Amino acid sequence: MADRAIFQDFVVSRSDRLLRTAYLLARDWGVAEDLLQEALAKAWFAWPGIDEPEAYVRKVLVTTYTSWWRRRWRRELPSDDLPDRGAHDPPGAGDELWRAVGRLPARQRAVIVLRFYEDLPVAEVAEVLGCHEGTVKSQTAKALARLRTDETITKELHP
Repeated sequence: MADRAIFQDFVVSRSDRLLRTAYLLARDWGVAEDLLQEALAKAWFAWPGIDEPEAYVRKVLVTTYTSWWRRRWRRELPSDDLPDRGAHDPPGAGDELWRAVGRLPARQRAVIVLRFYEDLPVAEVAEVLGCHEGTVKSQTAKALARLRTDETITKELHP
C-alpha cells in the first residue's frame, strides 16, 4: 500500500513536467498524454525496483515515443478543422524555433529536448537514450547545425 501512495505522489508532483517533455517529443498534446500514460503504466509495473523514478519515466517516454515514431503510429485521422491552440503549450511553443525542433528527426529531437529543455548533462542523456556520450554529442551537433540552417528560423531572426 505504501508503494501505491508513493507512486501517486510521484504522479501528482511530476506529471506536468513529464507531460511537457512528452509534448516536446511528440509535438501533439493528445499523443503526449497517451505517451505519458503509457510511460507511467510501465513505471507502475516496475515501481518496486526503480531507484530514480523521474529518470526511469523519462527514459520510457523517449523509448516509447521512438518505437511509436518508427511504426508511424497514429491514432487520429487528419482533418481540415484545426483545433484551437492548447492552453498547456510551453512558453514559446508557437515560435518558429519549436516548429523547427519539431521537424528534426526523432533521435535529434529527443537529444535537444533532454539537453536543453530538461537541462540534463550529456551522461544522463546517454543513459536515457541507451547510447554512448559521443552519440549524444554528435546528435546534438547535427541537430544544432540543422536548426542553424533552417530557413524559417533564419528569416525570423534576421528579417
